[in-house]
Amino acid sequence: MRMKLPEKAVRPTMYFIGVTTGQSSIMNLFPLWAEELGLKDAQIKGIDIGIHADPELYRQAVDFIKRDPLSLGALVTTHKIDLYHAAKDLFDTLDDYADMFEEVSSISKNGESLAGHAKDPISSGLSLEAFVPARHWETSKGQAMIMGAGGSALAIAGYLTKRDHGSNVPERIIITNRSQQRLHAAEQLLGRIETPVKFEYRLCPEPLDNDRVLAEMPPGSLIVNATGLGKDRPGSPLTDHAEFPMNGLVWELNYRGELDFKHQALSQQAGKQLRVEDGWIYFIHGWTQVIAEVFHTSIEGERFERLERIAMELRNASNQEGGKS
Repeated sequence: MRMKLPEKAVRPTMYFIGVTTGQSSIMNLFPLWAEELGLKDAQIKGIDIGIHADPELYRQAVDFIKRDPLSLGALVTTHKIDLYHAAKDLFDTLDDYADMFEEVSSISKNGESLAGHAKDPISSGLSLEAFVPARHWETSKGQAMIMGAGGSALAIAGYLTKRDHGSNVPERIIITNRSQQRLHAAEQLLGRIETPVKFEYRLCPEPLDNDRVLAEMPPGSLIVNATGLGKDRPGSPLTDHAEFPMNGLVWELNYRGELDFKHQALSQQAGKQLRVEDGWIYFIHGWTQVIAEVFHTSIEGERFERLERIAMELRNASNQEGGKS
């Protein structure tokens, strides 16, 4: 896929750097949020780049935003790690999470200074707190299986092992991926964390390989699809014969697309007493975190709740019309 850079912005503009940005709900939601937040004349535009593209494409996108006065920043998805490695020298400042997780999900400006942030550790934490029961790991003895080794997967693993969680952490986290190179990079990064949690890294080039790992997971485990399969690419990281653990927490990070993984879990929800969540709340937290950074505003408390209500109303309306949120 070739990348087409936008033309010079003539009004305050935030960008969405992704793969299929035109299909995202944010394109319809952003104008509603901007009105609620009082962001006069602000608009959003997509920049589509193919998965694991030429590093020069990431550099061009970052350089464009840096040099264009009314291009105020961007949210980055799918390309967070690749963009960091390709263009980190173009940023004047990078936050601690960006350097720790070697990814950039938020691009913003402070005057002429270009800043890169990794917001996933914050967004994933807020999302997990919304559906994982209090003291879950202490009471359930469940573990975690995260399929995928990209930025979202690493952020979730990092949050689950935060020191201030004390003993309320999973005993073991298994990271699976189709690429040995990605697994090695994940092991190097997560190996810097001081935690009693045991990490394991499994090469799973085929869905059947993930099925076998899933079969090891004890009751109460968290199972996460962080692969992008079911959104940017068709399919699921599991086969239809996979068996989820009893009382499991199942998190589909995607919120749009075919969502095959989510439907696999829903087919076993009653029998296995599963709690199944999609990526909608993650989507809301992720976007509001970056919008706050780009436009130098605060989105917390009642203000966040108002934006959440607007998002849910839009999603419900889309579902009633038969569209995909």
